Amino acid sequence: MSLVAGVDSSTQSCKVVVCDADSGAVVRSGRASHPDGSEVDPAHWWRALGEALADAGGLDDVAAWSIAGQQHGLVALDIEGRVIRDALLWNDTRSAAAASALTEEVGAETFAARTGLVPVASFTITKLRWLADAEPENAARVAAVALPHDWLTWRLRGYGPAGESDLGPQLDELVTDRSDASGTGYFTASTGEYDRELLSRALRRDASGVVLPRVLGTTEHVSDAAGRVVGAGCGDNAGAALGMGARAGDIGVSIGTSGTVFAVSETPTRDASGTVAGFADAAGGFLPIVTTLNAARVLDAVAALLGVDHEGLADLALAAVPGSSGLVLQPWFEGERTPNRPDATATLFGMTLASTTRENLARAAIEGVLCGLAEGLDAMRAQGVEAGRILLTGGAAQSPAVQRIAAEVFGLPVAVPDPGEYVALGAATQAAWALSDARPSWRPELLVELAADPHVDLRDAYRARLD
Repeated sequence: MSLVAGVDSSTQSCKVVVCDADSGAVVRSGRASHPDGSEVDPAHWWRALGEALADAGGLDDVAAWSIAGQQHGLVALDIEGRVIRDALLWNDTRSAAAASALTEEVGAETFAARTGLVPVASFTITKLRWLADAEPENAARVAAVALPHDWLTWRLRGYGPAGESDLGPQLDELVTDRSDASGTGYFTASTGEYDRELLSRALRRDASGVVLPRVLGTTEHVSDAAGRVVGAGCGDNAGAALGMGARAGDIGVSIGTSGTVFAVSETPTRDASGTVAGFADAAGGFLPIVTTLNAARVLDAVAALLGVDHEGLADLALAAVPGSSGLVLQPWFEGERTPNRPDATATLFGMTLASTTRENLARAAIEGVLCGLAEGLDAMRAQGVEAGRILLTGGAAQSPAVQRIAAEVFGLPVAVPDPGEYVALGAATQAAWALSDARPSWRPELLVELAADPHVDLRDAYRARLD
């Protein structure tokens, strides 16, 4: 039996799964935590990766491995392969002004045509512009730009600064994949090429000599110091899609630290409004996606306010009627990425003596999170994306209230896969694919399947509060 390992280096933690390469069955697993914050020393990720691998029994008997990770994070390296400053993560919004400036300089339509994206504070290109303006001395030292999964793959293969690695700082050994590269803002998913002019514009200098990770194809791989097969890795959403076995027509809705709606598509999208990001997937196609900043933590906050756990929140929400008797929560607690309002705050509308109940507030919180994601799906449909069913994942997906309300808000059938580390499983799928040159046929068991139960008035009430 050949074993493969998949890693999910997420915002909050590092997860490892070791799987049977033939069946996809998880043989063992490991986990380690990451520090909180939107600015993190990548050394913490390296430490956590080592701890999680040890917890999972190591790689000695593993034939292939691959790392998926949080997208967009800026890992800037100097000529010696050293990290120049703490990484700026996707949820760091200090580059909002830089995003606006880049969009104005290039034009939203031109940006969308060239990269499939319109800059927002999450994307790597805006963090590079922020670095050039706020820390020009550090920007001048940038010799290579990596993303979290690129850097971890490089380090685990044996590369890194002199004295900290076996193979030394060979920057040209940095590799990535289409999915993660497509979230940078200086890569064109439809052609598979970097846009060096945009990179130079971001850094405010000629960046032709800056090393960018080599983009590996779906079946391409490299090796580590021990000779193991190493997959290209991928962005977290592409990993989740691959891990769930998603195909065209499947809409992934993940409710975690952030909320995401993504679709598997055979054609690229170019949305000049910036609502839909035209990412690539990890299987040779495309992964249009809409991301919101406010998701599971909204439910955490409201549950704490009501003095209940998540089971109690679900019970309260299911005791209320659809639409929460007119109570609408616009859940922009931490600013928002979609729509692009980094300085926004949350607002509760429709408060009357009759509507202001614990039950209605619980339901309004869930409806608000899901309605924000449903607005994203509408934008994807406007780009020609096919939507057949919802694959609901993330910690909140296990809530019966979230499941039922999702069928009402999205107006599509809802399927809830067996809980699992789907990003890590996607990376393991990629490793197995690289090992055998054939895509594994692993598919998760579906624990819940609900028929569509559309409530148009519920969506209308939310839309009325968007402005």
